[in-house]
Amino acid sequence: MKRIYTIEDACIGCHLCEVGCITEHSQSKDPIRAFLHEQVRSISRCTVEELDGGVISLSTTCRHCDEPDCLRACISGAIQKNDAGVVRIDTEQCVGCWSCVMACPYGAVQRNLAKKKANKCDLCPDRKSPACVDACPNRALVYKEGSQK
Repeated sequence: MKRIYTIEDACIGCHLCEVGCITEHSQSKDPIRAFLHEQVRSISRCTVEELDGGVISLSTTCRHCDEPDCLRACISGAIQKNDAGVVRIDTEQCVGCWSCVMACPYGAVQRNLAKKKANKCDLCPDRKSPACVDACPNRALVYKEGSQK
């Protein structure tokens, strides 16, 4: 299955992957509206981590593991893995217990405190490639076939 991989040496810590993600998952699909005018702003499903004072940066996102710890930890059954291998959270079923957040060894599941639901990368199912990958100016994120865990 296709997954998002980070090329650490190419990441400049610009956070445009986060902007692309927030915009894609907003109601308006417009960056200005998504950040300034929507009542409940979407949160990014990828996170830029900066180490050593920003000298090293990389974007972390869900790895859609072959055997996802988040799925096993989910007490409500909200996390499912489809036939294509994509791990998704059904927010209607999520009870906001954060077990998946604690179980993910990559820190790729976030808490959406406004909605009291867990949040993670869904690989932008309505797009040819994920918004974070398309938004990266240095091509530090690549979307390609591979296996994980």
